[in-house]
Amino acid sequence: MKKISLPKPLFTQNGSRAVLLLHAYSGSSNDVRMLSRYLEKENYTVYSPNFSGHATIAPEDILAKSTNDWWQDTLDAVQFLKEKGYQKIAVFGLSMGGIFTMETLTSQLEGVIGGGFFCSPIFPVKNKVPENFVLYADKVLKTAGIPSEERTQRIVKIKEASYHQLKDIESFSEQTATKLDQIEVPVFMAQAGSDEMIDPMGVYRAAQALIQTRFTLNWYPNSGHVLTIGPDHKQLEQDVLAFLNTLSWNEEKE
Repeated sequence: MKKISLPKPLFTQNGSRAVLLLHAYSGSSNDVRMLSRYLEKENYTVYSPNFSGHATIAPEDILAKSTNDWWQDTLDAVQFLKEKGYQKIAVFGLSMGGIFTMETLTSQLEGVIGGGFFCSPIFPVKNKVPENFVLYADKVLKTAGIPSEERTQRIVKIKEASYHQLKDIESFSEQTATKLDQIEVPVFMAQAGSDEMIDPMGVYRAAQALIQTRFTLNWYPNSGHVLTIGPDHKQLEQDVLAFLNTLSWNEEKE
C-alpha cells in the first residue's frame, strides 16, 4: 500500500460566529478548505467535518454508509459546535452537503440562523453523478496502488452499489425539497453556470419553493460543479461572507 495523506476534519476557533461547511458526495473537507480558510481570516469559527465513510482509500467505505448516517453526521456536527459554546450557527454545503444543509434548515434546528448550498440537486435533475463516482473510485484505487485485475473486479461491484446509494440520496433530497416552504431563516444559493455534473437550472426550482424567507441566488458562469475550488471561488467566498454578515447573530455588545 502506498502512503497516502488523507483529509482531516477542519476546525478553527476564531470569532463568536460559527459556520459549518459540509462537503460533496465523493469529496472530503478538502472541498471546502479554501472557503474555510477565507472565513477564518474574517474572524469566523469554521468546522468542516468528513462524512462517515469518506476520506479513506477505499471507495467501498462510502457505499457502506447511507443518508441516515450522513444526516446523523450533520446533526452531530451542529451539536459539536453547540458543545463548544456556539449558540448561533450558519450551515452551508457543496452538492450532497447542500442537501443535508437544506434538511437542517427545514428541520428548524435551534440555533441554526441561516445557510445554503452550492451546486446541490435539491430537486431531481439530470445528472452525471453515477459515471463520475465510478471514475472517482477507479482513481482512488489506482492511487492506492491496487493491481489492475483487482481494480476491475471491485469497480463492477462499486458501480452497482453506487446506483442503489444514489437512489437513496435522491429520495432523501426529494423529501427535503417538499419541505422548503417551511424554511424561515435566510438562504444562500450558489450555482455554477458550467456545472458538468448536474443541470444548473434546477436551482431556480429551489428558489421558487422558498416562499417564507428571503434568499440570495448567485450565478457563477465560469465555474464547474466544485464551485468552491473553481475559477469563481474568490467571488463565492466574498458573497458567502456578505450573506453571513446579514444574519441575526445577536451578539452581546461589549
